[in-house]
Amino acid sequence: MSEDEFNEIPEINPIPNDKAVPNPEAGDPAPYYNSAPVEPDLAPTRPRIDLTKVTTAVEMVKDELRKVIIGQEEFMDLLLTALFTNGHVLVEGVPGIAKTLTAKLTAQTLDIDFSRIQFTPDLMPSDVIGTTVFNMQTSDFTFNKGPVFSNVVLIDEINRAPAKTQAALFEVMEEYQVTTDGNTYELAQPFFVIATQNPIEQEGTYKLPEAQLDRFLFRINLEYPSLAEEKMILRRFRTDFRQDVTETVKPVFNAAEIKEVRETVERVYIKDQLLDYIAEIIHNTRNNADLYLGASPRAGLAIMKSSKAIAALNGRDFVTPDDIQYVAYHVLNHRIILTPEREMEGVDAREVVADILKKIEVPR
Repeated sequence: MSEDEFNEIPEINPIPNDKAVPNPEAGDPAPYYNSAPVEPDLAPTRPRIDLTKVTTAVEMVKDELRKVIIGQEEFMDLLLTALFTNGHVLVEGVPGIAKTLTAKLTAQTLDIDFSRIQFTPDLMPSDVIGTTVFNMQTSDFTFNKGPVFSNVVLIDEINRAPAKTQAALFEVMEEYQVTTDGNTYELAQPFFVIATQNPIEQEGTYKLPEAQLDRFLFRINLEYPSLAEEKMILRRFRTDFRQDVTETVKPVFNAAEIKEVRETVERVYIKDQLLDYIAEIIHNTRNNADLYLGASPRAGLAIMKSSKAIAALNGRDFVTPDDIQYVAYHVLNHRIILTPEREMEGVDAREVVADILKKIEVPR
């Protein structure tokens, strides 16, 4: 749907196509559509949303990241989309393609607290959320907060910690709080988890439970850089072995501005037909012969939220089907499970999602 259709005058009953269309310049009533009438939910004039702060923030953050990072434009967009929708991301890719570096630099562009947790097989839940200790001076127990009490939390090699440590993240990522010894501690906003994992190496790793995977807004699969990008990387760091250029990345975005951008993204318009389109996509994953497990309602909400953010990143205050299709794979690829037969055939989740999008009629 084009941008002009979102600013039409209130609906008037359309005239048959075989009659002349009124001419407003000649004093005739307001213009009609020759074909379909305006949808009822678009009939009233919709106030426009000023997206200047969103687009400005995006460009400022990406300009800082480009001082160091070559390429990875989609990665940057998806990170910002998750930040603007209060979501979390799981970054997957082979070693050495700047997963951790990009995550760290993204946090560096934000004027908020940052902590990093290196997951290892011997990591305990208390090492993540904190622990209660006895204070000899006050003769009372006090809670020492763990590294998860931060605004941006980078969890490196998340699949190297055992199940009990993974479970410590469930409440934190979904409810933004920690409950221990009967007490609940709220986390400060914004709270943004960026987790990385290596899909190739399996020794000493633990498969993430489905309940935790479902708490990530996106799973971002990073690929190798192109030949041209590879050449640019070598040229950028040929006299900078210690990567001192990373110190030039400055914070350009604070917590108050993030809150304001989130409120703006929330107001981005999405019409009922597109909500139905999202629902059909999710429903199809649950009734698909290629899939053993379909997507949850949380996935539908994730597509809706992230499509709004993508629209705002592109300077539009309304969602189009293209926005939904763009985020669909990143939202669904870690939430669906292929049947054993399809896995043996080497079918990829991307192919299944693409097939689902082809089957469903796109709203006009």
